[in-house]
Amino acid sequence: MQNDTNPLLRPWTAPYGLPPFAEVQPAHFEPALTQAMRRQREELDAIAANPEAPGFDNTLAAFDRCGRIFGSINMLFHNLCASETSPALQEVQRQMAPALAAHESAIYMHAGLFQRVAGLHEKRATLGLSQEQLRLLERVHLNFVRAGAMLAPAAQQRYAQVMQELAALNTAFAQNVLHDESTWALMLPDEAALAGLPESVRSAAKTAAAQRGLGDGYAITLGRSSIVPFLTLSERRDLREQAWRAWVSRGEHAGEHDNRPLIGRILVLRQEQARLHGYQTFADYALVDRMARTPQAVDKLLDDVWDRAKPVLERERAALQEAQRAEGNADPIEAWDWRYWAEKVRQRSYAVDDNEVKPYFPLDAMVLAAFDCASRLFGLKFTPRPDIALYHPDARAYEVHDAQQRAVGLFIQDNFARPSKRSGAWMSSLAVQHRNGDNVLPVILNNNNNAKASPTLLSFDDVRTVFHEFGHGLHGLLSNVTYQQLSGTNVLQDYVELPSQLFEHWMSEPEVLRKHARHAATGEPIPDALIAKLQVARRFGQGYDTVRYTASALADMAVHRHPDPASVGDWSAFEAQFLQERGLPAATGLMHRLTHFQHLFNGDSYAAGYYVYLWAEVLDADAYGAFREAGSPFAPEVASRLLRCIYSAGNSVEPAEAFRAFRGRDPELTPLLQKKGLVPA
Repeated sequence: MQNDTNPLLRPWTAPYGLPPFAEVQPAHFEPALTQAMRRQREELDAIAANPEAPGFDNTLAAFDRCGRIFGSINMLFHNLCASETSPALQEVQRQMAPALAAHESAIYMHAGLFQRVAGLHEKRATLGLSQEQLRLLERVHLNFVRAGAMLAPAAQQRYAQVMQELAALNTAFAQNVLHDESTWALMLPDEAALAGLPESVRSAAKTAAAQRGLGDGYAITLGRSSIVPFLTLSERRDLREQAWRAWVSRGEHAGEHDNRPLIGRILVLRQEQARLHGYQTFADYALVDRMARTPQAVDKLLDDVWDRAKPVLERERAALQEAQRAEGNADPIEAWDWRYWAEKVRQRSYAVDDNEVKPYFPLDAMVLAAFDCASRLFGLKFTPRPDIALYHPDARAYEVHDAQQRAVGLFIQDNFARPSKRSGAWMSSLAVQHRNGDNVLPVILNNNNNAKASPTLLSFDDVRTVFHEFGHGLHGLLSNVTYQQLSGTNVLQDYVELPSQLFEHWMSEPEVLRKHARHAATGEPIPDALIAKLQVARRFGQGYDTVRYTASALADMAVHRHPDPASVGDWSAFEAQFLQERGLPAATGLMHRLTHFQHLFNGDSYAAGYYVYLWAEVLDADAYGAFREAGSPFAPEVASRLLRCIYSAGNSVEPAEAFRAFRGRDPELTPLLQKKGLVPA
């Protein structure tokens, strides 16, 4: 497929098959995607029309190979929409969302192709397939069924319409959140407004003001790495309130960027989607293809943790009130006060001061720490490739090799917040590993949103995020499967967070900290006494964090299990009433309000599934116990088993079976509760 004028349709000749970033313009995507979708449908037609009897190679393997050009262009499109967007690209995104959804429906409702897949699935036990081949057949068949392949023609037509409208709404929801995040800033005009902010926060605020063209001043933005330190350290209660109200009201402003009507329509359409499949609610439909299987299993986990976390939260509140009294402050603790007084408790009770801690965690050193842990565990080497042209100057490329010097893939890390980038942190791909047809090496991206400063200093939580996303990155880089659709992170949603959350454990290991946590100004290693304080202080705030997270997960399940979403006129009011009935303290708040809850409404991957972080935390807390039992966080035999069973297996093995192969048994809940301090260790 050639097109001399469109760089997306010419061969990509850069290292690792990277696209020609400098040549690509927003206007190139619509014609390139349209042509690539047409080509993929022709490939599907050819598979379905094959006169040979259906077999694994001419049907399943061929299906796994088709659409490679479309896949490459589509991955680039979505990466740029998230990491380096523009008004022109957002317009293309809005235009293409329904067309891309229609294309997916056309694939999975292709009657001739599904007939061949279904025939093979029916006699799968007699085909002599390998474990991975059987897994691919079962997953592809299930994907067809869940996308509507078995529906009657009229229902299929309506299903496709629903999916196209949902795609448009999801895109609008995400763009509305980005609008609010990129257009709001709190200027700090004088020393009085900067009261309590250390030099690291001031430096980041100065950079943010410059990035947004706000002059030679200081600005707090709605990026997490900007607003959380401000809420934690600013002595200006009035400004903390302003910042907090802007943060929690993203997507909740009347006008063209209001997400409230979008939420209602999305939930109505999702219930219709579920009912077309014969399920009462979207939660019932979504959970069939997750490890939890049923809403009742999710309820059991969330309720158990909720009931254990709330008393811990009340003990933390009492500690905050005691700190207030010690300073002669009688104000009621509001949501914009909690982090501020929690920091006072940390300083007083645990002798841990964020201003003392952050200089030991420069961003560059923490990136190298993550690389070093991957080297010690899996033999990987990360070599900078500054010669490789990428989509933004902040992005950095690293070539990855294994202990035998074999090429593993390319890792791209983009660590800084900017107005053209959505908030949060995530892993994505420009190429996924597979050996079906060509032997393709993965190109994996990590996006973080750290506030840029000189140097950029991280909180302990920020370091955890870097390690978390790098864990996802390793899941993609270390994939070792044959088929693209089983590669890397293409696993069940409540399993995908296991490799990422598991990797977080290494960031707090004393031997890792002693080696890599060095003072940005002096180069001195972090003192053992401070490491000990950090380890003790880690459990303080677990009630707050756990309640806020669990409240968001409970709200997610509540909206996606609602029997009649069309009857709800105000989902913000529904959210408030539900959380009041569950006993969420107003001063705590929840991690994500519905109006900016991108996990739920910027696509459906985490819809009726925000619980997955907690589910995976059960798995990761138990899994890390294998290293503790072996006596070392880098025990070679455990690391080898971890690589084989978890990080390289992709979706070639059923998740529960993969975990048992690593751990030797099913997961247990107690390690998680002990880790969070919700039960005695």
